[in-house]
Amino acid sequence: MNARTEPAPAGSDAIARPPLVRELLLVAGLFLVYKFGRQLATGHTGEAFHNAHRVWDFERAVRLPGEGAVQSLLLHGDGLVQLANTYYAAVHFPATAAFLVWLYLRRPAHYVWARRVLAAVTAAALALHLLFPLAPPRMWAATGLVDTARLYGPSVYGDPATDSLSNQFAAMPSLHFGWALMVAIGLIAATRSRWRWLWAAHPLLTLLVIVGTANHYWLDAIVAAALLGLTLAVIPVPRRAAPEADRHRAALLPAQRDERALAGAGR
Repeated sequence: MNARTEPAPAGSDAIARPPLVRELLLVAGLFLVYKFGRQLATGHTGEAFHNAHRVWDFERAVRLPGEGAVQSLLLHGDGLVQLANTYYAAVHFPATAAFLVWLYLRRPAHYVWARRVLAAVTAAALALHLLFPLAPPRMWAATGLVDTARLYGPSVYGDPATDSLSNQFAAMPSLHFGWALMVAIGLIAATRSRWRWLWAAHPLLTLLVIVGTANHYWLDAIVAAALLGLTLAVIPVPRRAAPEADRHRAALLPAQRDERALAGAGR
């Protein structure tokens, strides 16, 4: 093969797409582990409220802004607070699933990377949920915050005493924020559009929603971001493939140089 016809080296995005059935089973398995892990962490009511007191005092000691300031903004109108509750309830899982599906179809290398990162962050979060049960601010009257989902709807949680589907004492770290931040980072890393930085609005909105609805403390989001940062340091972002036009141009350059050399030798 000469330089004109030899294919350009494939970039990282040109790797084979993982088998679909295997990936569906893997993601389903991870989700079941996530739900089972949350069930293991149920209970521990006294410890969860004790830790809530510690987190609240720590935030005030380091002068983090009060969560109440964000909630006050939401409570200016029923429509706004209901929109925030809906965002909390309806965006978390669908947005992450859509992110993974798009990467699987369009950026296989980034899909494998993102799946590994999300799995690692979720596993670390479950370990912390077990080690540090934490009552969210909506459950602790001393914060002065209200449970906006219970008062205005929609709500994804039932009575903590009878709720067998979720662990409501798993506030730290916030997987709502951690996953949203990973979605934004993943899309920014995997795309080339000049508008890709707008994806940063998703974790920012998520942060305001989880704090304003009193489902999380600021510290829950900070710990989630730190876990994600450590994971990304261990599992680096794959190199993006160069655009097709750039690869074609790079493949032609050696041939052009050879033709010029031959032309010079014939003079």
